[in-house]
Amino acid sequence: MSFYRSHILVSVDPECLQRGAHAVLDALSDELVNQGLISEVQVLETSRIGDPAKHGPDIIVYPEGAHYINLSPEDIPLLVEEHFLKGRVVEKFLLQEKNIVDEELGPPKPKEVRVILRNCGKIDPHNIEEYIAEDGYQALAIALTEMVPWDVIDEVLNSGLRGRGGAGFPAARKWQLCRNVDDSPKYLTCNADEGDPGAFMNRRVLESDPHSVIEGMIIGAYAIGASYGYIYCRAEYPIAVRNLNIAIQQAREFGFLGENIFGTGFSFDLEVRMGAGAFVCGEETALIASIEGKRGEPRPRPPFPAVSGVWGKPTNNNNVETYAVVPQIILNGASWYAGMGTETSKGTKTFAVAGDVVHTGLIEVPLGITLRELIFDVGGGIKDGKEFKAVQIGGPMGGCLTAEHLDYKIDYESLIAAGAMMGSGGIIIMDEDTCMVDIARYFMDFTQDESCGKCTPCRIGTRRILEILERICEGKGEPDDIEKLEHLCREVQKNSLCGLGQGAPNPVISTLKLFRHEYEAHIFDKRCPAKVCRSLIDFEINAEVCTGCTVCARNCPVEAIEGERRQVHTIDADTCIRCGICAQVCNFNAVEVKS
Repeated sequence: MSFYRSHILVSVDPECLQRGAHAVLDALSDELVNQGLISEVQVLETSRIGDPAKHGPDIIVYPEGAHYINLSPEDIPLLVEEHFLKGRVVEKFLLQEKNIVDEELGPPKPKEVRVILRNCGKIDPHNIEEYIAEDGYQALAIALTEMVPWDVIDEVLNSGLRGRGGAGFPAARKWQLCRNVDDSPKYLTCNADEGDPGAFMNRRVLESDPHSVIEGMIIGAYAIGASYGYIYCRAEYPIAVRNLNIAIQQAREFGFLGENIFGTGFSFDLEVRMGAGAFVCGEETALIASIEGKRGEPRPRPPFPAVSGVWGKPTNNNNVETYAVVPQIILNGASWYAGMGTETSKGTKTFAVAGDVVHTGLIEVPLGITLRELIFDVGGGIKDGKEFKAVQIGGPMGGCLTAEHLDYKIDYESLIAAGAMMGSGGIIIMDEDTCMVDIARYFMDFTQDESCGKCTPCRIGTRRILEILERICEGKGEPDDIEKLEHLCREVQKNSLCGLGQGAPNPVISTLKLFRHEYEAHIFDKRCPAKVCRSLIDFEINAEVCTGCTVCARNCPVEAIEGERRQVHTIDADTCIRCGICAQVCNFNAVEVKS
Protein backbone atom coordinates (compact mmCIF):
# COMPACT_ATOMS: atom_id res chain seq x y z
CA MET A 1 0.00 0.00 0.00
CA SER A 2 1.47 3.35 -1.05
CA PHE A 3 1.31 6.46 1.10
CA TYR A 4 1.12 9.85 -0.57
CA ARG A 5 1.86 13.31 0.75
CA SER A 6 -0.67 14.92 -1.59
CA HIS A 7 -3.92 13.87 -3.24
CA ILE A 8 -5.37 15.55 -6.32
CA LEU A 9 -9.09 15.22 -7.06
CA VAL A 10 -9.81 15.86 -10.74
CA SER A 11 -13.42 16.57 -11.69
CA VAL A 12 -14.63 14.30 -14.49
CA ASP A 13 -18.16 15.65 -14.55
CA PRO A 14 -19.48 15.28 -18.15
CA GLU A 15 -19.35 19.05 -18.63
CA CYS A 16 -15.76 19.18 -17.37
CA LEU A 17 -14.90 16.40 -19.82
CA GLN A 18 -16.38 18.45 -22.64
CA ARG A 19 -14.21 21.38 -21.54
CA GLY A 20 -11.02 19.30 -21.66
CA ALA A 21 -10.70 17.54 -18.30
CA HIS A 22 -9.17 14.43 -19.90
CA ALA A 23 -6.39 16.48 -21.46
CA VAL A 24 -5.71 18.16 -18.09
CA LEU A 25 -5.69 14.75 -16.38
CA ASP A 26 -3.19 13.34 -18.89
CA ALA A 27 -0.97 16.42 -18.65
CA LEU A 28 -1.04 16.20 -14.85
CA SER A 29 -0.01 12.54 -14.82
CA ASP A 30 2.74 13.13 -17.40
CA GLU A 31 4.18 16.11 -15.52
CA LEU A 32 4.20 14.26 -12.19
CA VAL A 33 6.17 11.48 -13.89
CA ASN A 34 8.56 13.99 -15.46
CA GLN A 35 9.19 15.65 -12.10
CA GLY A 36 9.65 12.32 -10.27
CA LEU A 37 6.57 12.93 -8.10
CA ILE A 38 4.29 10.14 -9.24
CA SER A 39 5.02 8.03 -6.14
CA GLU A 40 4.37 10.98 -3.82
CA VAL A 41 1.25 12.53 -5.33
CA GLN A 42 -1.89 10.53 -6.03
CA VAL A 43 -4.31 11.58 -8.76
CA LEU A 44 -7.97 10.60 -8.25
CA GLU A 45 -11.03 11.17 -10.40
CA THR A 46 -14.24 12.41 -8.79
CA SER A 47 -17.75 13.14 -10.07
CA ARG A 48 -17.93 16.87 -9.44
CA ILE A 49 -16.15 19.48 -7.37
CA GLY A 50 -17.73 22.86 -8.04
CA ASP A 51 -19.74 24.41 -10.83
CA PRO A 52 -18.39 22.80 -14.04
CA ALA A 53 -19.87 25.50 -16.25
CA LYS A 54 -17.92 28.19 -14.38
CA HIS A 55 -14.88 26.36 -13.07
CA GLY A 56 -14.16 23.32 -15.23
CA PRO A 57 -11.75 21.74 -15.74
CA ASP A 58 -10.93 22.00 -12.03
CA ILE A 59 -9.04 20.11 -9.34
CA ILE A 60 -8.72 20.13 -5.56
CA VAL A 61 -5.38 19.41 -3.88
CA TYR A 62 -5.37 17.89 -0.39
CA PRO A 63 -4.36 18.32 2.40
CA GLU A 64 -4.26 22.05 1.54
CA GLY A 65 -7.76 22.06 0.04
CA ALA A 66 -6.57 24.31 -2.80
CA HIS A 67 -9.21 24.50 -5.55
CA TYR A 68 -7.68 25.27 -8.95
CA ILE A 69 -10.12 26.18 -11.71
CA ASN A 70 -10.36 26.71 -15.48
CA LEU A 71 -7.20 24.72 -16.09
CA SER A 72 -5.67 23.83 -19.44
CA PRO A 73 -2.86 21.34 -20.20
CA GLU A 74 -0.49 24.30 -20.68
CA ASP A 75 -1.06 25.36 -17.05
CA ILE A 76 0.04 22.07 -15.56
CA PRO A 77 3.88 22.38 -15.67
CA LEU A 78 3.77 25.64 -13.69
CA LEU A 79 1.22 24.23 -11.26
CA VAL A 80 3.24 21.08 -10.57
CA GLU A 81 6.51 22.96 -10.18
CA GLU A 82 5.13 25.60 -7.85
CA HIS A 83 2.71 23.56 -5.73
CA PHE A 84 4.24 20.10 -5.59
CA LEU A 85 7.95 20.87 -5.91
CA LYS A 86 8.17 24.22 -4.13
CA GLY A 87 5.12 23.88 -1.89
CA ARG A 88 3.58 27.21 -2.92
CA VAL A 89 -0.14 27.64 -3.67
CA VAL A 90 -0.55 29.11 -7.16
CA GLU A 91 -2.85 32.11 -6.72
CA LYS A 92 -3.20 32.50 -10.48
CA PHE A 93 -5.40 29.41 -10.79
CA LEU A 94 -6.93 29.44 -7.32
CA LEU A 95 -10.65 29.87 -6.71
CA GLN A 96 -10.93 32.54 -4.05
CA GLU A 97 -14.14 31.21 -2.49
CA LYS A 98 -13.75 29.34 0.79
CA ASN A 99 -15.04 25.97 1.99
CA ILE A 100 -15.26 24.18 -1.35
CA VAL A 101 -17.09 20.92 -0.78
CA ASP A 102 -18.42 18.04 -2.81
CA GLU A 103 -21.45 19.56 -4.55
CA GLU A 104 -23.47 16.33 -4.59
CA LEU A 105 -22.56 14.96 -1.19
CA GLY A 106 -20.83 17.52 0.99
CA PRO A 107 -19.90 16.92 4.63
CA PRO A 108 -22.32 14.90 6.80
CA LYS A 109 -25.34 16.96 7.77
CA PRO A 110 -27.23 16.85 11.08
CA LYS A 111 -28.89 13.45 11.67
CA GLU A 112 -27.10 11.80 8.75
CA VAL A 113 -25.67 8.29 9.22
CA ARG A 114 -23.52 7.16 6.32
CA VAL A 115 -23.34 3.43 5.78
CA ILE A 116 -23.89 3.01 2.05
CA LEU A 117 -22.10 6.29 1.31
CA ARG A 118 -19.31 5.66 3.81
CA ASN A 119 -16.54 5.48 1.19
CA CYS A 120 -17.86 8.02 -1.32
CA GLY A 121 -15.31 10.78 -1.76
CA LYS A 122 -12.86 9.01 0.57
CA ILE A 123 -11.29 6.33 -1.63
CA ASP A 124 -10.06 6.06 -5.20
CA PRO A 125 -12.66 3.98 -7.08
CA HIS A 126 -9.92 2.86 -9.47
CA ASN A 127 -7.74 1.42 -6.70
CA ILE A 128 -8.94 -1.83 -5.16
CA GLU A 129 -6.24 -1.55 -2.48
CA GLU A 130 -7.91 1.54 -1.03
CA TYR A 131 -11.21 -0.34 -0.78
CA ILE A 132 -9.41 -3.24 0.92
CA ALA A 133 -7.83 -0.77 3.36
CA GLU A 134 -11.37 0.21 4.40
CA ASP A 135 -12.17 -3.44 5.30
CA GLY A 136 -13.19 -4.21 1.74
CA TYR A 137 -13.69 -7.89 0.81
CA GLN A 138 -13.31 -8.95 4.46
CA ALA A 139 -17.04 -9.69 4.58
CA LEU A 140 -16.66 -11.88 1.50
CA ALA A 141 -13.83 -13.80 3.17
CA ILE A 142 -15.94 -14.32 6.28
CA ALA A 143 -18.98 -15.45 4.30
CA LEU A 144 -17.06 -17.92 2.12
CA THR A 145 -14.75 -19.38 4.77
CA GLU A 146 -16.77 -19.20 7.99
CA MET A 147 -20.40 -19.43 6.89
CA VAL A 148 -22.53 -21.75 4.80
CA PRO A 149 -25.02 -20.18 2.35
CA TRP A 150 -27.96 -20.54 4.75
CA ASP A 151 -25.96 -18.75 7.46
CA VAL A 152 -25.54 -15.79 5.11
CA ILE A 153 -29.25 -15.75 4.28
CA ASP A 154 -30.19 -15.94 7.96
CA GLU A 155 -27.84 -13.06 8.84
CA VAL A 156 -29.36 -10.82 6.17
CA LEU A 157 -32.86 -11.94 7.20
CA ASN A 158 -32.21 -11.11 10.86
CA SER A 159 -30.87 -7.69 9.89
CA GLY A 160 -34.29 -6.74 8.49
CA LEU A 161 -32.80 -5.48 5.21
CA ARG A 162 -35.54 -4.67 2.70
CA GLY A 163 -34.86 -4.14 -0.97
CA ARG A 164 -34.07 -0.50 -1.65
CA GLY A 165 -35.37 -0.48 -5.23
CA GLY A 166 -38.78 0.77 -4.15
CA ALA A 167 -41.04 -2.15 -3.24
CA GLY A 168 -39.28 -2.87 0.04
CA PHE A 169 -39.55 -6.67 -0.17
CA PRO A 170 -37.27 -8.36 2.41
CA ALA A 171 -34.01 -9.06 0.58
CA ALA A 172 -33.30 -12.37 2.31
CA ARG A 173 -36.78 -13.70 1.47
CA LYS A 174 -35.96 -13.31 -2.23
CA TRP A 175 -32.64 -15.06 -1.60
CA GLN A 176 -34.45 -17.91 0.16
CA LEU A 177 -36.88 -18.36 -2.72
CA CYS A 178 -34.08 -18.50 -5.28
CA ARG A 179 -31.93 -20.81 -3.14
CA ASN A 180 -34.80 -23.28 -2.80
CA VAL A 181 -35.39 -23.63 -6.55
CA ASP A 182 -33.86 -26.89 -7.76
CA ASP A 183 -32.51 -25.71 -11.10
CA SER A 184 -29.22 -24.44 -12.47
CA PRO A 185 -27.42 -22.37 -13.46
CA LYS A 186 -28.67 -19.53 -11.28
CA TYR A 187 -28.09 -15.85 -11.97
CA LEU A 188 -27.78 -12.66 -9.98
CA THR A 189 -28.77 -9.27 -11.39
CA CYS A 190 -28.20 -5.78 -10.07
CA ASN A 191 -30.67 -3.06 -11.02
CA ALA A 192 -28.53 0.04 -11.64
CA ASP A 193 -31.06 1.51 -14.07
CA GLU A 194 -31.80 4.56 -11.96
CA GLY A 195 -34.49 6.41 -13.88
CA ASP A 196 -36.33 8.69 -11.44
CA PRO A 197 -36.00 12.38 -12.38
CA GLY A 198 -33.42 14.02 -10.15
CA ALA A 199 -32.32 10.76 -8.48
CA PHE A 200 -28.63 9.86 -8.48
CA MET A 201 -28.06 7.74 -5.37
CA ASN A 202 -27.04 4.61 -7.27
CA ARG A 203 -24.90 6.53 -9.75
CA ARG A 204 -22.83 8.08 -6.99
CA VAL A 205 -22.22 4.73 -5.27
CA LEU A 206 -21.21 3.10 -8.56
CA GLU A 207 -18.89 5.97 -9.45
CA SER A 208 -17.29 6.33 -6.02
CA ASP A 209 -17.43 2.88 -4.42
CA PRO A 210 -18.07 0.19 -7.06
CA HIS A 211 -16.35 -2.57 -5.08
CA SER A 212 -18.99 -2.42 -2.33
CA VAL A 213 -21.63 -3.40 -4.88
CA ILE A 214 -19.45 -6.10 -6.38
CA GLU A 215 -18.64 -7.57 -2.96
CA GLY A 216 -22.32 -7.56 -2.00
CA MET A 217 -23.22 -9.33 -5.24
CA ILE A 218 -20.59 -12.04 -4.71
CA ILE A 219 -21.92 -12.65 -1.19
CA GLY A 220 -25.48 -12.77 -2.56
CA ALA A 221 -24.41 -15.17 -5.30
CA TYR A 222 -22.83 -17.47 -2.72
CA ALA A 223 -26.02 -17.39 -0.66
CA ILE A 224 -28.34 -18.40 -3.51
CA GLY A 225 -25.88 -20.57 -5.45
CA ALA A 226 -25.52 -18.32 -8.52
CA SER A 227 -22.61 -18.72 -10.89
CA TYR A 228 -22.93 -15.57 -12.97
CA GLY A 229 -24.21 -12.04 -12.56
CA TYR A 230 -25.16 -8.94 -14.52
CA ILE A 231 -25.07 -5.30 -13.45
CA TYR A 232 -27.67 -3.55 -15.57
CA CYS A 233 -26.61 0.11 -15.80
CA ARG A 234 -28.00 2.78 -18.07
CA ALA A 235 -25.64 4.10 -20.75
CA GLU A 236 -26.25 7.66 -19.50
CA TYR A 237 -23.91 6.78 -16.62
CA PRO A 238 -20.61 6.48 -18.54
CA ILE A 239 -18.38 7.12 -15.51
CA ALA A 240 -20.23 4.52 -13.47
CA VAL A 241 -19.92 1.97 -16.28
CA ARG A 242 -16.21 2.66 -16.69
CA ASN A 243 -15.50 2.46 -12.95
CA LEU A 244 -17.50 -0.75 -12.66
CA ASN A 245 -15.55 -2.38 -15.47
CA ILE A 246 -12.24 -1.32 -13.90
CA ALA A 247 -13.37 -2.63 -10.50
CA ILE A 248 -14.56 -5.96 -11.96
CA GLN A 249 -11.23 -6.49 -13.70
CA GLN A 250 -9.32 -5.68 -10.50
CA ALA A 251 -11.52 -8.04 -8.49
CA ARG A 252 -10.69 -10.81 -10.97
CA GLU A 253 -6.97 -10.08 -10.68
CA PHE A 254 -7.16 -10.29 -6.89
CA GLY A 255 -9.09 -13.56 -7.01
CA PHE A 256 -12.40 -12.19 -5.70
CA LEU A 257 -14.15 -13.07 -8.96
CA GLY A 258 -13.69 -16.11 -11.14
CA GLU A 259 -12.98 -19.75 -10.37
CA ASN A 260 -12.51 -21.21 -6.90
CA ILE A 261 -12.71 -17.96 -4.91
CA PHE A 262 -10.57 -18.14 -1.71
CA GLY A 263 -9.98 -21.81 -2.52
CA THR A 264 -13.50 -22.66 -1.38
CA GLY A 265 -14.68 -24.21 -4.63
CA PHE A 266 -17.22 -21.41 -5.13
CA SER A 267 -17.01 -19.72 -8.53
CA PHE A 268 -18.75 -16.56 -9.67
CA ASP A 269 -18.20 -13.90 -12.29
CA LEU A 270 -20.18 -10.94 -13.56
CA GLU A 271 -20.35 -8.30 -16.26
CA VAL A 272 -21.93 -4.93 -16.95
CA ARG A 273 -24.86 -4.76 -19.37
CA MET A 274 -25.83 -1.28 -20.54
CA GLY A 275 -29.44 -0.21 -21.04
CA ALA A 276 -30.70 2.49 -23.37
CA GLY A 277 -32.38 4.52 -20.63
CA ALA A 278 -35.92 3.12 -20.64
CA PHE A 279 -37.53 3.88 -17.30
CA VAL A 280 -39.63 0.71 -17.49
CA CYS A 281 -36.45 -1.38 -17.35
CA GLY A 282 -36.30 -0.63 -13.66
CA GLU A 283 -39.06 -3.27 -13.41
CA GLU A 284 -37.28 -6.57 -12.91
CA THR A 285 -38.92 -8.60 -15.68
CA ALA A 286 -38.35 -5.79 -18.21
CA LEU A 287 -34.74 -5.53 -16.97
CA ILE A 288 -34.26 -9.27 -17.50
CA ALA A 289 -35.72 -9.06 -21.01
CA SER A 290 -33.29 -6.26 -21.85
CA ILE A 291 -30.33 -8.24 -20.49
CA GLU A 292 -31.34 -11.05 -22.83
CA GLY A 293 -31.29 -8.65 -25.77
CA LYS A 294 -35.06 -8.39 -26.09
CA ARG A 295 -37.31 -5.35 -26.01
CA GLY A 296 -37.50 -4.04 -22.43
CA GLU A 297 -41.11 -4.90 -21.59
CA PRO A 298 -42.53 -6.42 -18.41
CA ARG A 299 -44.25 -9.78 -18.39
CA PRO A 300 -46.96 -11.16 -16.12
CA ARG A 301 -45.88 -12.78 -12.86
CA PRO A 302 -45.85 -15.59 -11.78
CA PRO A 303 -43.50 -17.15 -12.60
CA PHE A 304 -41.33 -14.80 -10.62
CA PRO A 305 -37.66 -14.30 -11.55
CA ALA A 306 -36.63 -16.44 -8.56
CA VAL A 307 -38.09 -19.36 -10.53
CA SER A 308 -37.71 -18.20 -14.14
CA GLY A 309 -35.52 -15.18 -14.81
CA VAL A 310 -32.49 -14.66 -17.03
CA TRP A 311 -32.53 -17.26 -19.82
CA GLY A 312 -35.46 -18.91 -18.02
CA LYS A 313 -33.28 -19.81 -15.03
CA PRO A 314 -33.64 -18.87 -11.32
CA THR A 315 -32.54 -15.26 -10.86
CA ASN A 316 -32.26 -12.91 -7.91
CA ASN A 317 -32.57 -9.17 -8.54
CA ASN A 318 -31.74 -6.38 -6.10
CA ASN A 319 -30.66 -2.81 -6.62
CA VAL A 320 -27.31 -1.09 -6.07
CA GLU A 321 -28.06 0.17 -2.57
CA THR A 322 -29.25 -3.24 -1.36
CA TYR A 323 -26.10 -5.05 -2.46
CA ALA A 324 -23.80 -2.25 -1.22
CA VAL A 325 -24.94 -2.64 2.39
CA VAL A 326 -24.67 -6.46 2.53
CA PRO A 327 -20.90 -6.52 3.30
CA GLN A 328 -21.47 -4.17 6.24
CA ILE A 329 -24.16 -6.48 7.62
CA ILE A 330 -21.83 -9.49 7.42
CA LEU A 331 -18.95 -7.53 8.98
CA ASN A 332 -20.87 -5.82 11.78
CA GLY A 333 -23.65 -8.31 12.39
CA ALA A 334 -27.41 -8.35 11.90
CA SER A 335 -28.10 -6.76 15.28
CA TRP A 336 -25.95 -3.73 14.40
CA TYR A 337 -27.98 -3.05 11.26
CA ALA A 338 -31.30 -3.86 12.92
CA GLY A 339 -30.44 -1.33 15.63
CA MET A 340 -31.07 1.47 13.12
CA GLY A 341 -34.50 2.36 11.76
CA THR A 342 -37.94 1.24 12.94
CA GLU A 343 -39.49 -2.08 13.89
CA THR A 344 -40.42 -2.93 10.31
CA SER A 345 -38.02 -0.69 8.33
CA LYS A 346 -34.44 -1.30 9.40
CA GLY A 347 -31.22 0.46 8.53
CA THR A 348 -30.52 3.62 6.58
CA LYS A 349 -31.76 4.97 3.26
CA THR A 350 -30.16 7.27 0.73
CA PHE A 351 -32.22 10.08 -0.76
CA ALA A 352 -31.63 12.58 -3.55
CA VAL A 353 -33.14 15.81 -2.25
CA ALA A 354 -34.15 18.42 -4.82
CA GLY A 355 -36.41 21.43 -5.11
CA ASP A 356 -37.03 24.48 -2.94
CA VAL A 357 -34.80 23.52 -0.02
CA VAL A 358 -31.56 25.06 1.23
CA HIS A 359 -29.40 21.93 1.05
CA THR A 360 -30.07 19.85 -2.04
CA GLY A 361 -28.05 16.77 -2.93
CA LEU A 362 -27.42 13.30 -1.65
CA ILE A 363 -28.12 12.30 1.95
CA GLU A 364 -28.28 9.10 3.99
CA VAL A 365 -30.45 8.93 7.09
CA PRO A 366 -31.82 6.21 9.39
CA LEU A 367 -35.30 5.05 8.46
CA GLY A 368 -37.83 6.36 10.95
CA ILE A 369 -36.67 9.96 10.68
CA THR A 370 -39.63 12.28 10.17
CA LEU A 371 -40.30 14.37 7.08
CA ARG A 372 -39.91 17.46 9.26
CA GLU A 373 -36.43 16.38 10.36
CA LEU A 374 -35.40 15.54 6.82
CA ILE A 375 -36.62 18.84 5.33
CA PHE A 376 -35.72 21.27 8.09
CA ASP A 377 -32.80 19.64 9.94
CA VAL A 378 -31.00 17.75 7.19
CA GLY A 379 -32.21 19.91 4.31
CA GLY A 380 -31.90 23.23 6.10
CA GLY A 381 -35.51 24.29 5.50
CA ILE A 382 -37.24 26.06 2.63
CA LYS A 383 -34.99 28.50 0.81
CA ASP A 384 -35.58 32.23 0.37
CA GLY A 385 -37.71 32.32 3.52
CA LYS A 386 -40.79 30.93 1.80
CA GLU A 387 -43.39 28.58 3.23
CA PHE A 388 -43.33 24.81 2.80
CA LYS A 389 -46.19 23.58 0.62
CA ALA A 390 -45.63 19.93 -0.33
CA VAL A 391 -43.11 17.17 -0.78
CA GLN A 392 -43.17 14.60 -3.57
CA ILE A 393 -41.62 11.39 -2.28
CA GLY A 394 -41.16 8.13 -4.14
CA GLY A 395 -40.25 9.49 -7.54
CA PRO A 396 -42.67 9.96 -10.46
CA MET A 397 -44.91 7.20 -9.11
CA GLY A 398 -44.93 8.51 -5.56
CA GLY A 399 -47.39 10.85 -3.92
CA CYS A 400 -47.43 14.43 -2.66
CA LEU A 401 -47.65 15.09 1.08
CA THR A 402 -48.38 18.35 2.90
CA ALA A 403 -47.59 20.09 6.18
CA GLU A 404 -50.05 17.82 8.01
CA HIS A 405 -47.73 14.90 7.20
CA LEU A 406 -44.48 16.51 8.37
CA ASP A 407 -44.35 14.42 11.55
CA TYR A 408 -44.90 11.14 9.71
CA LYS A 409 -41.97 8.76 9.91
CA ILE A 410 -40.13 7.92 6.72
CA ASP A 411 -40.64 4.18 6.57
CA TYR A 412 -42.38 1.86 4.14
CA GLU A 413 -45.67 1.47 5.99
CA SER A 414 -46.09 5.09 7.13
CA LEU A 415 -45.54 6.53 3.67
CA ILE A 416 -47.98 4.12 2.03
CA ALA A 417 -50.58 4.94 4.68
CA ALA A 418 -50.14 8.64 3.90
CA GLY A 419 -50.64 8.10 0.17
CA ALA A 420 -47.00 8.15 -0.92
CA MET A 421 -44.25 5.52 -1.16
CA MET A 422 -40.55 5.10 -0.43
CA GLY A 423 -39.60 4.46 -4.05
CA SER A 424 -35.92 4.42 -4.84
CA GLY A 425 -35.30 7.63 -2.89
CA GLY A 426 -36.14 10.71 -4.95
CA ILE A 427 -37.56 13.62 -2.93
CA ILE A 428 -38.74 16.93 -4.37
CA ILE A 429 -39.60 19.68 -1.89
CA MET A 430 -41.94 22.45 -3.01
CA ASP A 431 -42.62 25.92 -1.66
CA GLU A 432 -45.71 28.12 -1.70
CA ASP A 433 -45.20 29.18 -5.33
CA THR A 434 -45.73 25.67 -6.72
CA CYS A 435 -48.80 24.77 -8.76
CA MET A 436 -49.85 21.26 -7.76
CA VAL A 437 -51.90 20.73 -10.91
CA ASP A 438 -48.81 21.51 -12.95
CA ILE A 439 -46.77 19.13 -10.79
CA ALA A 440 -49.26 16.31 -11.48
CA ARG A 441 -49.08 17.15 -15.19
CA TYR A 442 -45.27 17.08 -15.12
CA PHE A 443 -45.04 13.63 -13.54
CA MET A 444 -47.80 12.21 -15.74
CA ASP A 445 -45.98 13.54 -18.81
CA PHE A 446 -42.88 11.65 -17.66
CA THR A 447 -44.57 8.33 -16.91
CA GLN A 448 -46.73 8.48 -20.04
CA ASP A 449 -43.63 9.05 -22.16
CA GLU A 450 -41.83 6.17 -20.43
CA SER A 451 -44.70 3.69 -20.80
CA CYS A 452 -43.49 0.74 -22.86
CA GLY A 453 -46.95 0.49 -24.45
CA LYS A 454 -47.37 -3.24 -23.92
CA CYS A 455 -50.63 -3.03 -21.96
CA THR A 456 -53.61 -0.90 -22.98
CA PRO A 457 -54.52 0.54 -19.54
CA CYS A 458 -51.09 2.13 -19.21
CA ARG A 459 -50.55 3.02 -22.87
CA ILE A 460 -53.94 4.66 -23.43
CA GLY A 461 -54.98 5.50 -19.87
CA THR A 462 -51.93 7.59 -19.01
CA ARG A 463 -52.33 9.46 -22.32
CA ARG A 464 -55.94 10.34 -21.53
CA ILE A 465 -55.02 11.47 -18.01
CA LEU A 466 -52.24 13.66 -19.39
CA GLU A 467 -54.55 15.22 -21.97
CA ILE A 468 -57.05 16.22 -19.28
CA LEU A 469 -54.31 17.69 -17.08
CA GLU A 470 -52.88 19.65 -20.00
CA ARG A 471 -56.33 20.99 -20.82
CA ILE A 472 -56.87 22.08 -17.21
CA CYS A 473 -53.50 23.86 -17.11
CA GLU A 474 -54.38 25.65 -20.35
CA GLY A 475 -57.57 27.03 -18.84
CA LYS A 476 -59.78 24.71 -20.89
CA GLY A 477 -60.90 22.46 -18.06
CA GLU A 478 -64.46 21.15 -18.07
CA PRO A 479 -66.79 20.73 -15.06
CA ASP A 480 -66.59 16.92 -15.03
CA ASP A 481 -62.79 16.69 -15.50
CA ILE A 482 -62.10 15.91 -11.84
CA GLU A 483 -64.52 12.95 -11.91
CA LYS A 484 -62.97 11.77 -15.20
CA LEU A 485 -59.50 11.91 -13.67
CA GLU A 486 -60.53 9.95 -10.59
CA HIS A 487 -62.18 7.27 -12.73
CA LEU A 488 -59.24 6.96 -15.13
CA CYS A 489 -56.71 6.83 -12.28
CA ARG A 490 -58.57 3.96 -10.63
CA GLU A 491 -58.76 1.97 -13.87
CA VAL A 492 -55.10 2.49 -14.80
CA GLN A 493 -54.00 1.64 -11.28
CA LYS A 494 -56.10 -1.52 -11.13
CA ASN A 495 -55.51 -2.96 -14.62
CA SER A 496 -51.93 -2.10 -15.63
CA LEU A 497 -49.47 -4.94 -16.03
CA CYS A 498 -46.48 -3.61 -14.08
CA GLY A 499 -45.55 -1.15 -11.37
CA LEU A 500 -45.08 1.72 -13.80
CA GLY A 501 -48.73 1.80 -14.85
CA GLN A 502 -49.98 0.85 -11.40
CA GLY A 503 -48.06 3.73 -9.84
CA ALA A 504 -48.38 6.35 -12.59
CA PRO A 505 -51.68 7.83 -11.25
CA ASN A 506 -50.31 8.33 -7.72
CA PRO A 507 -49.26 12.00 -8.12
CA VAL A 508 -52.67 12.81 -9.60
CA ILE A 509 -54.56 10.90 -6.89
CA SER A 510 -52.61 12.54 -4.06
CA THR A 511 -52.90 16.08 -5.45
CA LEU A 512 -56.63 15.62 -6.11
CA LYS A 513 -57.04 14.54 -2.50
CA LEU A 514 -54.92 17.25 -0.87
CA PHE A 515 -55.17 20.14 -3.34
CA ARG A 516 -58.61 19.70 -4.88
CA HIS A 517 -59.25 23.43 -4.49
CA GLU A 518 -56.42 24.16 -6.94
CA TYR A 519 -58.00 21.92 -9.57
CA GLU A 520 -61.35 23.64 -8.99
CA ALA A 521 -59.75 27.09 -9.32
CA HIS A 522 -58.22 26.08 -12.66
CA ILE A 523 -61.46 24.59 -13.98
CA PHE A 524 -64.19 26.86 -12.64
CA ASP A 525 -62.45 30.17 -11.95
CA LYS A 526 -59.96 29.89 -14.84
CA ARG A 527 -57.09 30.95 -12.63
CA CYS A 528 -53.91 29.39 -11.28
CA PRO A 529 -53.57 30.24 -7.55
CA ALA A 530 -49.79 29.75 -7.69
CA LYS A 531 -49.53 31.94 -10.83
CA VAL A 532 -47.60 29.27 -12.73
CA CYS A 533 -49.81 28.08 -15.60
CA ARG A 534 -49.14 30.47 -18.47
CA SER A 535 -52.59 30.35 -20.03
CA LEU A 536 -54.17 31.45 -16.75
CA ILE A 537 -51.96 34.42 -15.91
CA ASP A 538 -51.30 37.90 -17.25
CA PHE A 539 -48.40 40.29 -16.81
CA GLU A 540 -49.10 43.91 -15.96
CA ILE A 541 -46.82 46.86 -15.30
CA ASN A 542 -47.49 48.83 -12.13
CA ALA A 543 -47.66 52.46 -13.24
CA GLU A 544 -46.69 53.71 -9.80
CA VAL A 545 -43.43 51.74 -9.82
CA CYS A 546 -42.37 51.77 -13.49
CA THR A 547 -39.50 54.22 -14.20
CA GLY A 548 -39.56 53.84 -17.98
CA CYS A 549 -36.06 52.36 -18.10
CA THR A 550 -37.06 50.25 -21.19
CA VAL A 551 -35.20 47.15 -19.93
CA CYS A 552 -38.39 45.04 -20.13
CA ALA A 553 -39.20 46.28 -23.63
CA ARG A 554 -35.68 45.59 -24.88
CA ASN A 555 -35.77 42.03 -23.58
CA CYS A 556 -39.31 41.10 -24.66
CA PRO A 557 -38.96 38.42 -27.39
CA VAL A 558 -42.25 39.33 -29.11
CA GLU A 559 -42.16 43.14 -28.66
CA ALA A 560 -45.34 43.12 -26.59
CA ILE A 561 -44.22 46.04 -24.37
CA GLU A 562 -44.76 49.63 -25.45
CA GLY A 563 -43.61 52.95 -23.97
CA GLU A 564 -41.08 55.73 -24.40
CA ARG A 565 -38.01 56.16 -22.23
CA ARG A 566 -38.88 57.64 -18.81
CA GLN A 567 -42.57 56.99 -19.51
CA VAL A 568 -44.78 54.30 -17.97
CA HIS A 569 -44.75 51.13 -20.09
CA THR A 570 -47.68 48.84 -20.92
CA ILE A 571 -48.00 45.21 -21.99
CA ASP A 572 -50.23 44.17 -24.90
CA ALA A 573 -51.99 41.10 -23.46
CA ASP A 574 -52.89 39.80 -26.92
CA THR A 575 -49.26 39.80 -28.08
CA CYS A 576 -47.70 38.67 -24.78
CA ILE A 577 -46.66 35.01 -24.71
CA ARG A 578 -46.33 35.06 -20.89
CA CYS A 579 -42.71 33.96 -20.86
CA GLY A 580 -41.98 36.03 -17.74
CA ILE A 581 -38.73 37.53 -19.03
CA CYS A 582 -40.00 41.05 -18.31
CA ALA A 583 -40.52 40.23 -14.64
CA GLN A 584 -37.08 38.63 -14.44
CA VAL A 585 -35.18 41.60 -15.87
CA CYS A 586 -37.09 44.42 -14.15
CA ASN A 587 -34.91 45.97 -11.46
CA PHE A 588 -37.81 47.76 -9.80
CA ASN A 589 -40.34 44.89 -9.43
CA ALA A 590 -42.74 46.85 -11.56
CA VAL A 591 -43.97 43.81 -13.50
CA GLU A 592 -46.74 42.01 -11.64
CA VAL A 593 -48.31 38.63 -12.30
CA LYS A 594 -52.10 38.52 -12.26
CA SER A 595 -54.23 35.37 -12.15
